[in-house]
Amino acid sequence: MRRDLWLNRIQELDPEIDFVAIYRISSQYEFPWDTNQALGLALYRTYAVPSIGGLLAQTAEFTLNPQKRYDDTVLILESVIEHGFDSQQGRQAVRRMNQMHRRYAIANEDFVYVLATFVVVPKRWMDQYGWRTYSPHEIRATVNYCRELGRRMGLRAIPKTYEEFEQLLDSYERTHFGFGQGGREVSDTTLDLMASWFPRPTRHAVRLSALCLLDDPVRETFGYPAPSPMVRWAVRTGMRLRARFIRLLPPRSKPRFARNGRQIRGYPNGFRIADLGTFESDRATNCPAAPPIPVPACPRASRPGPGSPQ
Repeated sequence: MRRDLWLNRIQELDPEIDFVAIYRISSQYEFPWDTNQALGLALYRTYAVPSIGGLLAQTAEFTLNPQKRYDDTVLILESVIEHGFDSQQGRQAVRRMNQMHRRYAIANEDFVYVLATFVVVPKRWMDQYGWRTYSPHEIRATVNYCRELGRRMGLRAIPKTYEEFEQLLDSYERTHFGFGQGGREVSDTTLDLMASWFPRPTRHAVRLSALCLLDDPVRETFGYPAPSPMVRWAVRTGMRLRARFIRLLPPRSKPRFARNGRQIRGYPNGFRIADLGTFESDRATNCPAAPPIPVPACPRASRPGPGSPQ
């Protein structure tokens, strides 16, 4: 199969109407690993906003049970991508997310900023580390997908274009980034969780590699020391070499789901969307936690087989 199989399919679709289908192809066929890393990085950088990082720390459940918070967030977001907003699973996932969020006095501007990270950070990631950059159709579909997600969350003043989302994100971060002890605690817990997925002797290197992938404003806000220029160059060069390798592989014939990855550990026997997340009866209620930041690891390529997206 030609490497541009899915890109050609995307070009046949209308991003104003078929944005869910385009977003699904991009996320689960063209860039499944990259999308997971980029969305993790998107949510991670929100810890640098004291109102967001502080709330996540205050709820306590994230620092007490980070693996479950990671699992629940990934599974909720993936359910919407896989099944669509109007499916039973998609509606249930958005409802579960809204039920958790509404227990807290979260400002609309904070919500819209988080939404902006979903739009802007993945494109910037693909520009640097993707095996190809996003096409204009994928950029527009991402905007429309996130606008629809925001609409179903009841958000106001949602940007209409990628350029508006990018301007909002950059302006918001210049104004709101600042050190907060709560945000630093959540960041440390996230780094520890991510490192725990790897053999103990490699965990320091994994953590250092993750810091190399952060941009300076985020790293400096948390107060982490700068990695040496040589180490940063080596990590980022490794990511670009990975992209060159992925470019040589045939197109994926089956979707790759994050739930099947080794990072999801809390539901070996499956899950029900209605049971994900936290509830009023929990010992420490909280908002969904963010996935950890990306690490420079090359996923095992799966061999193509029969099948196509449903």
